[in-house]
Amino acid sequence: MTRRRTLRAVPPLLAAVAAAALLAGCAADEPAPAASTSAAAEAPASQAPAPSVTPESGATPEGTLLVADFGGDTVTFVDPERGAFDRVEVGTAPYGLVVGKDGRAWVATAEGVAVVDTEKRTRLDRIPYKTRTGPATTGEYRGGGMGIALAPDGRRVYVGVNVPGDNGVLEVIDTGTRKVTDTVPVGRRPFDVDVSRDGAEVYATGHDSFDVTSVRTDTLRTERMEVAPYGTEGGLGSWLKPHYAVVRPSDGKLLLPFEGERLAVLDPRTGKVTVERMTADTHQHGATMAPDGTLLVVGTGPIASDDQDVSLTIRDPDGSERVVDLDGPHEDVAVSRDGRTAYVTGGFTRDGYWNGITIVDLDGTASPVRLAAGERPLGIAVL
Repeated sequence: MTRRRTLRAVPPLLAAVAAAALLAGCAADEPAPAASTSAAAEAPASQAPAPSVTPESGATPEGTLLVADFGGDTVTFVDPERGAFDRVEVGTAPYGLVVGKDGRAWVATAEGVAVVDTEKRTRLDRIPYKTRTGPATTGEYRGGGMGIALAPDGRRVYVGVNVPGDNGVLEVIDTGTRKVTDTVPVGRRPFDVDVSRDGAEVYATGHDSFDVTSVRTDTLRTERMEVAPYGTEGGLGSWLKPHYAVVRPSDGKLLLPFEGERLAVLDPRTGKVTVERMTADTHQHGATMAPDGTLLVVGTGPIASDDQDVSLTIRDPDGSERVVDLDGPHEDVAVSRDGRTAYVTGGFTRDGYWNGITIVDLDGTASPVRLAAGERPLGIAVL
């Protein structure tokens, strides 16, 4: 592969949301245009529709989707067949979220980590960061929590905190006391945080520093591992940076997709990176893994004239891929518990986002369906 880019069966759902204008990428570490500019004006709706569907009982139904409303201060509960039915206020510009076996959701906002009882749909707490990140603001470059992950035993939450203009910080939260117990320096703008299967290591993906920082959970010892299959030319101005990672259960290696061309496979034991070919040929962000080991990767759209449009890559464990075209920009993805359906959020960290989710049948027997839900929905989990 040549180095191309440098900076020099789902039931009927709610009415589809019109496609938004796409401004893909996340290059320089400077404020992006406000969402109220022309890009947002072309988006289908600047405000999310009010939740109108009520669950049959007071408890939240199994299979409900929970999305972080990056364009507001709430999380939205979404029935994947009928649409949004409730919201809970959590704090300014919620980004990532994670849900434990006890049903508590931990949501990374600009103001702190909110704790939500997803069964009763109420906020239990909001834990302030120890790290100073400036005033709580909105947008791609806002300070505060970004990637977030939960220890396998549920006793710790790890959140990557963006510090505008400086390196990021991993904050460790005791889920019992709901207090920050430790802070650890990591790379710039920690888009994603992941945990090894045994809970011994946490991995913070530093978008603006081209790296993954490994943190030992017992000693808090860190190791920086560069992940830059295109090199680091352009620095903060480069588009070719890591975004989201997935820990592969079979061997514990981290999978980081780049540009629909290269899958960086990082061995955290050695720091060595190998590269496998990908086929979507588009800028890529969110990623997750289905129960059978299928890797799902969100393509956000072109950053060069010869790139392909928005898509979802479905990559089998043997490396074969199927690319599903999507309509309008998207950011993150979650998969149903049975592994048959993917839910792709339309929030997008850049301009051109839309207020909805695309539902993709992973068997390929039905076309993708767009569902209006949330307010610039970004992080997503299946309850």
